Amino acid sequence: MINFKEVWNVRYFIFTSVRSDFRNRVSRSHLGFLWLIISPLAQVFIYAFVLSALMTQRLPGIDSSYSYPIYLLAGFQGWFLFVEILNRCITVFIENGNVLKKIAFPRIALPLVVIISSLINNFIFLAILFALYTVLGFPFTQSIIFLPVVISINVMFAAGLGISAGILNVFMRDIGQIFAIIIQFLFWLTPIIYTLNIIPEKFQIILRMNPLFWIIESYHNVLVYNKAPDFYPMLIIGILSLGLLAFSLFLFRKASPEMVDVL
Repeated sequence: MINFKEVWNVRYFIFTSVRSDFRNRVSRSHLGFLWLIISPLAQVFIYAFVLSALMTQRLPGIDSSYSYPIYLLAGFQGWFLFVEILNRCITVFIENGNVLKKIAFPRIALPLVVIISSLINNFIFLAILFALYTVLGFPFTQSIIFLPVVISINVMFAAGLGISAGILNVFMRDIGQIFAIIIQFLFWLTPIIYTLNIIPEKFQIILRMNPLFWIIESYHNVLVYNKAPDFYPMLIIGILSLGLLAFSLFLFRKASPEMVDVL
């Protein structure tokens, strides 16, 4: 498991790494910080422009003429956080191979940098979401208090899956390519740009077997339908995510001594 004392001792390394990561994303660019906003919003806009006329009629229960963009923003809020943590954790050990060889520090700090940096980026997008909801006249209710729980489960699931895949990717570089395909399947098997009611009932069970389905649906419940997430499915996904994260840390502890030699 994580040695929290060692991690605390290198907290300044984590802080400076997060700050450097953030600066690298916006440096040498005329628009700088705005790219963190433009890129995700462009993806939302494309789907809203292409599918809005079709999907708006299939979104009952949303009292707004901008129901589909609102639905998209909520779904992508969860998806962007999940996919950024997953993708970056898969490559974090390979990309920092030289650092691992030259500097002695708790190696688990690298995924922590990824998680913190991804959360900061996601909170920026969340602020934009709140601003757009206000402009569109869409209200928030007390259900927003469940959002930190949903975000925490999302982070645990993405980190557990990403760290496990990142460790395996050190030893088998095909893992990164395999997960690129898996992520594509996950996107289309998760109701981000569509709603469950457009899927034939006999196929809905396949979507419900996807843990990310319940996570994204929880974002929709909290941010779109103004209600609490489904308790029992999210409890199961929370336990699953916690177990996956624990397994990834166990795998990391076992594989850590050999990772530097392979890198």
